[in-house]
Amino acid sequence: MVYSTSASLKPLTFRHLPQALDVAAQRSLADEIGSIMVAAPPFTPTMPKTGKPFSVAMTNCGPLGWVSDKERGYRYQETHPITGAPWPAMPQALLDLWRALAGFPGDPEACLINFYGGKAKMGSHQDRDELDLTAPVLSVSLGDDAVFHVGGTKRTDPKTRVTLRSGDVLLLEGASRLAYHGIDRVLPDTSLLLPQGGRIKLTLRRVTHT
Repeated sequence: MVYSTSASLKPLTFRHLPQALDVAAQRSLADEIGSIMVAAPPFTPTMPKTGKPFSVAMTNCGPLGWVSDKERGYRYQETHPITGAPWPAMPQALLDLWRALAGFPGDPEACLINFYGGKAKMGSHQDRDELDLTAPVLSVSLGDDAVFHVGGTKRTDPKTRVTLRSGDVLLLEGASRLAYHGIDRVLPDTSLLLPQGGRIKLTLRRVTHT
């Protein structure tokens, strides 16, 4: 499905691919992500300057990982901020998905793993910490449904809302690459995929220039 959303100058389009992963693929990927979260334990990042904690727990896989703290702000780095260890390798299933859908010559370098439990949400933001903004952002949903919003390149632009379900893939690409987006809320008990409940969002990004 291709959606259009109102933007500052012209409509932006983004792709939503419902059930891009079947149940077996979701289970296999969830198991791999579970092993990654053991090797690279989720941590709670904090906002730059204020030090306010995020409501989601995070970790990463791939050559680079996205982190944030009060002192140094948003950034990518090669090691876990607490353990100091390199991030685990990215699952082959995610690389295959990127190569099939992204239409970009370089592979993703970072997969941000966000765990949404309870009343966790993600405020409206742009993904713009990468050096190469021509690559799309590809995300995969696992677990409970979530209400996702995407607007334009201004925070005040009107927003389109879509319910993301387990196995869905979403791409922000082209003009929508810098669209403001976020998670309004998670809908509890809408999936049996994750034993602990909640939702995992995997966000694949290319960070450096190809």
